[in-house]
Amino acid sequence: MAQFNSDVTAVDALAQAYKDLSAEIGKVIVGQEDVVRAVIISLFSNGHALLVGVPGLAKTLLVSTIAEVLDLDFKRIQFTPDLMPSDITGNEILDEDRRFRFTRGPVFANIVLADEINRTPPKTQAALLEAMQERSVTVSGVRHALPTPFFVLATQNPIEQEGTYPLPEAQLDRFMFNIPLTYPSYEQEVDVVKRTTTSSQASLNHILSAEQIMEFQQLIRKIPVSDHVLEYAVGLASKTRPNTPRATKEANSYLAWGAGPRASQYLTLGAKCHAAIKGKYSPDIEDVQAIANLVLRHRIVRNYKAEAEGVTEENIIESLL
Repeated sequence: MAQFNSDVTAVDALAQAYKDLSAEIGKVIVGQEDVVRAVIISLFSNGHALLVGVPGLAKTLLVSTIAEVLDLDFKRIQFTPDLMPSDITGNEILDEDRRFRFTRGPVFANIVLADEINRTPPKTQAALLEAMQERSVTVSGVRHALPTPFFVLATQNPIEQEGTYPLPEAQLDRFMFNIPLTYPSYEQEVDVVKRTTTSSQASLNHILSAEQIMEFQQLIRKIPVSDHVLEYAVGLASKTRPNTPRATKEANSYLAWGAGPRASQYLTLGAKCHAAIKGKYSPDIEDVQAIANLVLRHRIVRNYKAEAEGVTEENIIESLL
């Protein structure tokens, strides 16, 4: 770490940066502390996040606010049924010298908002796959690296089932967190209306630069994890896999299939970051449990019995902790 004497002071700086970020975002976003924390954890862990909630819960505003506070290049892609892969990645055009020249698409940004990602066909959804995993795109056989840091925040509305294309499991697995948004409380909604129906606008300060974010991402990787916490995280993912030696009774009864190894990796990374933003120098089991729902809820698939009995993903994950 360039400007820190040791990793301990760097973790202290990360915890302070998280407090500053939360306070700055709170100037625009009312409530939603858990959502803001989850998005920041996935950013510092170098992961991507999927925000799921009904329209009007400030999903898009939250993403644009975070981009502004972090002083990062921000692009928004509105996913529609007629969107093509080249509309995301960019394409080659014939310039005035009659040579093909690559023009970059909106995916070439630090933070990419994929708005209503389930409104576009799988062909276009797959264009994001390579970008999310490899952090590059290939056009006409040429690989183009994406800027760093690179962070995809996707939103989807769970209730608008007309004209939607459910995300394939392979793509869902590439999102570190699946973050549910709920309605604000009565008091929060009063505050929202007061803030948004006047002419005053909050001015936001830049808290972190791209270089600082990348340093914190490296720091998270260096945080030590004790064996029993690591084994707990891997064991938690293993318990979700039906008809395997470690599967629980609930998993065998209610799940068609469980979480893959990527879940274990994200449980460990997320626990490290959750500990760091709380000012702890190493994660414990409580840190794994705090993020387990966000990591696992989109990686387990319920069977017919679970749906018939009204057993939710959250119920199943709760029984595993």
